[in-house]
Amino acid sequence: MRTAKNISFNLFILLFIVNTAIAQKTDHIASAKEFQQELDKEYANPEETPLEKKDLKEFKGLDFFEIDPNFIVKAEFVRTPAEAPFTMPTSTDRLPVYVKYGELYFTLQGKDLKLNLYQNQELVQDPEYFDYLFLPFTDLTNGKSTYGGGRYIDFRIPESKEVILDFNKAYNPYCAYSGKYSCPIPPKENDLEIEIFAGVKAFK
Repeated sequence: MRTAKNISFNLFILLFIVNTAIAQKTDHIASAKEFQQELDKEYANPEETPLEKKDLKEFKGLDFFEIDPNFIVKAEFVRTPAEAPFTMPTSTDRLPVYVKYGELYFTLQGKDLKLNLYQNQELVQDPEYFDYLFLPFTDLTNGKSTYGGGRYIDFRIPESKEVILDFNKAYNPYCAYSGKYSCPIPPKENDLEIEIFAGVKAFK
């Protein structure tokens, strides 16, 4: 028999779970906003920007999709050890060496999806970026509302099997702004057959 005490306790637990979920979502949205603001500052800085001088003069901020919590998903991280190094094609003849580090499994728009994470073998030697992972991807918005060559998301080596994958933090390769850069081309296995209306839009 359920007592008033039991009902009150269960209600407390339910409210705690709901409030925790709301707080986490609020934190993720704030993190995405902060990321986008920092990216705007970087691109407005003549010392850091990938923009051409003529574009920098008129630069007032990157064009982002509205931050959408639906594109902030929980993903299962699966480590893939003993992967062989490979050269990743770029927009030039440069061939940087990467190793597939792991896989992200997640559900978005009702579809079960997977993206691979890669580790640049040169950055492994850098104490600032030794735990840096690279997530290049393409989706069905490329060449329309987003850059045709795909976009990137930065990652650090996960500390658990569950990670947050936030497409609001997707940004363009430097090649979207200037032809003087050499940018990795997202591998075919990171092609998403959905539209990602989040992150940075195409540069005009």
